[in-house]
Amino acid sequence: MAGGLVALLDDVAVLARAAAASIDDVGAAAAKAGAKAAGVVIDDAAVTPQYVRSLAAERELPIIKRIALGSLRNKFLIILPAVLLLSQFVPWLLTPILMLGGAYLCYEGAEKVWAKIAHHEAHGAGDEAAPDEKTLVSGAVRTDLILSAEIMVITLNEVIDEPFWSRLAILAVVAVVMTVLVYGAVALIVKMDDAGLRLSERSGALATFGRGLVRAMPLVLTGLTVLGTAAMLWVGGHILLVGTDELGLHWLYEAVHHVEEAAHDAAGVLGGLVGWLVNTVFSAILGLIVGALIVAIMTFTVHRRKAGTEAEAETGAEAEAGTDQH
Repeated sequence: MAGGLVALLDDVAVLARAAAASIDDVGAAAAKAGAKAAGVVIDDAAVTPQYVRSLAAERELPIIKRIALGSLRNKFLIILPAVLLLSQFVPWLLTPILMLGGAYLCYEGAEKVWAKIAHHEAHGAGDEAAPDEKTLVSGAVRTDLILSAEIMVITLNEVIDEPFWSRLAILAVVAVVMTVLVYGAVALIVKMDDAGLRLSERSGALATFGRGLVRAMPLVLTGLTVLGTAAMLWVGGHILLVGTDELGLHWLYEAVHHVEEAAHDAAGVLGGLVGWLVNTVFSAILGLIVGALIVAIMTFTVHRRKAGTEAEAETGAEAEAGTDQH
């Protein structure tokens, strides 16, 4: 009896060690896969503060909380089941879908660059009245759906060879960690100026620090916007670069890889960093080119038709108003 109990305890100990090792493996794989999605995470963190800029200070955190909950719903109710089914039954679709998402990121990044150059807001945003909170949250959650899908598909691409349950665990961990990371960072960013104002009411060094924090916030937000745009172009371009190679069009990837290796060998101890920078720069250039082409196509098709429809509607309204006056 005692021998059986000892054997049972040994089995339990073995299972516990195996479970602990599995948890460690999931954590390590989630960290590695999440790092691959860092560019999209940066963009997500850079985009979200724009949704609460026009709100009263006391409504900022509740709105961010609602957007974060919407992001979790996106990941667990829509994206996670979809990508698991994709990986289980049609894994060959992963690369084309990933490339479509990469092209969208390139488009978003190039559109922001064009908006800056042309001195107008992307997506036609201008002096329109601020939307109500429900509309604002819905728009933010829709944008999050696209960015979250990119994060999850990039993650899936890194763990596609793992067993089904490991894939599920890793994707779930990444979904939760990325959501907490992004919206925690957003909450800190949007409340930093309030914290600075409170500190500025103190005396001495705290007041000086508070005033400096308030003055720094516009620069921080501008820096995040620039960083987010660069991250979209880099991540989108890199997805396209790797995707073309996986689909059999090797020449572009091989050309960039050749330059990257040459830079790596020439840089000595800094070879790893220099090689990564070369790959990143080429990926961003590719992203900008592809994004600019999509922006041009959208400008001369969808946006032109929309502008024409709006002009016709305005002309019709003016004509109707003139008829009523007579």
